Amino acid sequence: MKSRFLFLIGALACAGAITAAEKFKPLFNGKNFDGWHNVNCGPKTWTVKEGMIHCTGKPIGELRTTRMYENFILELEWRHLKPRGNAGIFVWADAYPAKGQPFHRGVEVQVLENEYGNTRGYTTHGDIFPIHGARMTPINGHGGQRAFPTENRSKPSPQWNHYRIVCKNGEISLAVNGKVVTQGKAARPRKGYICLESEGSPVQFRDLKIKELPSTKPKPEEIANAFTGFRSIYTGVDLSGWKGKGWKSSDWRLTNEGAKGNLASAEKFSSYTFFADWRGGGKEAPFKLPNVGELGELPIAAGKWNRVQVTRQNGLLRIEVNGKAAVVLDIEEGKALKSESIELLPRAQFANIFIKAN
Repeated sequence: MKSRFLFLIGALACAGAITAAEKFKPLFNGKNFDGWHNVNCGPKTWTVKEGMIHCTGKPIGELRTTRMYENFILELEWRHLKPRGNAGIFVWADAYPAKGQPFHRGVEVQVLENEYGNTRGYTTHGDIFPIHGARMTPINGHGGQRAFPTENRSKPSPQWNHYRIVCKNGEISLAVNGKVVTQGKAARPRKGYICLESEGSPVQFRDLKIKELPSTKPKPEEIANAFTGFRSIYTGVDLSGWKGKGWKSSDWRLTNEGAKGNLASAEKFSSYTFFADWRGGGKEAPFKLPNVGELGELPIAAGKWNRVQVTRQNGLLRIEVNGKAAVVLDIEEGKALKSESIELLPRAQFANIFIKAN
């Protein structure tokens, strides 16, 4: 009887373990990128190799989930393939990169290789910090918004490391290789996308799984900006999809020192919405739009990154610069519109070029 009793206890314990495990769902299926979206990287930046997500590190950019998550437990393993490798995991992130940046507004969980070393400003053992307009209060900080680990537990390349990230009601904790070392609270947004970061060096991720926790009803202002159908038309690795001389693909930016003319999209558009970031010295629009003449001056911040959004639909052209309406033009309704290229002028450097058909 005693042995049978022990057997039953063991069986029940195993059943309990299986039930707990079943609450986690794969976040990556090991075969393809179903459930994921390449935001602003090249077609070969992110690939599936032997059941793992492999990232070349070039260009700097993001791979994100296709849906938002609010309260959850995320577990995964990662490893750098070279010393001094840099990458990250974003939670509660926007769908698109921040203005003039290759990364999204959100909270980053740092993935640095050990040879970067530890300083007062950062460590290689699992820092957590908000970027590009997100907010978070660190539990263990040095005066800023960055939370620092209480213990050094990360293993160097090419060893694997395990992360367990718990996100609930704006609070976040990170366990590195089995022990919680980093925590933050009062994060905003507190619902958004999960992203993997490409940042200059090859890195791999595997065994990604997630367990969602009950919602705590975030307010609209606590929710990240959602996907609205835009797609990137710049790969960050080359000028595929564009035509022009003297232009250069400079990672996540397009530069044009020595350019001999405009850079035109190979794809043509008539009814569309697009947005792009640029930085230059003048106030004239550094782009030409399909079926539209010269735009003249716009309310541009010279020398700083600006974001323009242009909508061309139903005889109306609307241009917004840095979130404010700048130009609204009535174009003859019903006029047959030719499909033409968007052209970038050699007056500035560009980033984050996204478009959707209307």
